[in-house]
Amino acid sequence: MTRILKYSALAVLALAVFVPAASARPFVVVGGYFGPGFYAPAYYGWYGPAYAVPYAAVPAPNVGKVKFDTKMKDAGVFVDGGYAGTLRQLGTFPLRAGSHDIELRDPSGHTIFQERIDVLSGKTIKLAA
Repeated sequence: MTRILKYSALAVLALAVFVPAASARPFVVVGGYFGPGFYAPAYYGWYGPAYAVPYAAVPAPNVGKVKFDTKMKDAGVFVDGGYAGTLRQLGTFPLRAGSHDIELRDPSGHTIFQERIDVLSGKTIKLAA
């Protein structure tokens, strides 16, 4: 009976030690100066001017995506009045978050679709033209 208790206590101790290390994020260096603080820990402390932060905030991308559901692949895409390319070239294309005027024109230059959309960061907007 004591052998089972010893092994279960050892297993619980191993889980308590190794699980937090396995779920931790990698260290991120803040600062970027590896001067005397990096080489002389007795003078500046162990971390120095550039120190490692185990849980650093990583900014999310500030873009969303736009996808058109249409059979006219030769239509030109205009974003905020500027030419972006054809649907065949772009496919699903990234666009900065915010409000944008989207316009589709056929190869002869006639407008076939026009809409003002709000792009959300990290989301895909599907437009049927």
